[in-house]
Amino acid sequence: MDLSSISEELAEIDGQITDLFRSLSNGFQKLEKVKDVSRQSRQLEELTEKMRECKRLIKEFDREVKEMENRNDPNTNKMLNEKKQSMVKELNSYVALKKQHQANLENNKRVDLFDGPNEGFGEENVLLASSMTNQQLIDHGNQMMDETDEVIERSKKVVHDTINVGTETAAALKAQTEQMSRIVNELDSIHFSVRKASKLVKEIACAPKQQGHQGYSRISSTCHESKITLES
Repeated sequence: MDLSSISEELAEIDGQITDLFRSLSNGFQKLEKVKDVSRQSRQLEELTEKMRECKRLIKEFDREVKEMENRNDPNTNKMLNEKKQSMVKELNSYVALKKQHQANLENNKRVDLFDGPNEGFGEENVLLASSMTNQQLIDHGNQMMDETDEVIERSKKVVHDTINVGTETAAALKAQTEQMSRIVNELDSIHFSVRKASKLVKEIACAPKQQGHQGYSRISSTCHESKITLES
C-alpha cells in the first residue's frame, strides 16, 4: 500500500528511513574492505550515528501511527504496525552488525610503539598485539607504567609548588591587609589630633578679646563711681 494515500507525513518518514537503511547497507559493505583500524573506527562511528537517526525516525513513525489509529480502519492499522515492526527488525540487524565489527575492532587493536620524533610516521613502529611475544608485551607494559609513574610524579610536584605559591600569596595579602588597617587607625588618630588642636587654637584666639572686654567694663564702672562721689 502506498503510504502517501494514508498520510504524507508517514510517507516522508518512510522515505527517510529507507534512504538510511540503504546507506547503512553500503557502509557496512565498505567497512568489510577497510583494513586500517583508525579508518574502521571512524566509519563505525558514522554508521552508529545513522542508526541513531534511524531509531529516532522509527519512533516518530510510531507516534504518527498512534495518532491516526482512531481514524484508520483495522486493516490499515495492522499494515502500519507490520511496517513499523519490519523497520525495527531491519535496524536491529544493523545493530548486530555494528556489535560484531566493534568486537573485531577491539580484538585487532594495535599497540603503538612510537619512539622519539618519529611519532608522525609510526607505520613501521606499529605492531599488532597478536604478533608480539609475551615478553615484548610485558616489557612494553612495564615501560608504559614507568612513564605513567613519571607523569604522576611531575603532576604531584606541580600541585605541591602551586600550593606553596598560593600559601605565600595568602600570607603576603594578610600582611598587606594588616598594614592597611594600621594606616587607617593612624589616620583616624591624626584626624582627631588635628581637630583637637584646631579647637585649642580657636580658644586661644578668642581669649584676648574676652579679657579686653572685661577690662573696659571695669574702667567704666570705676569712672561712674567717681562721678557719684564728686557730685555728693
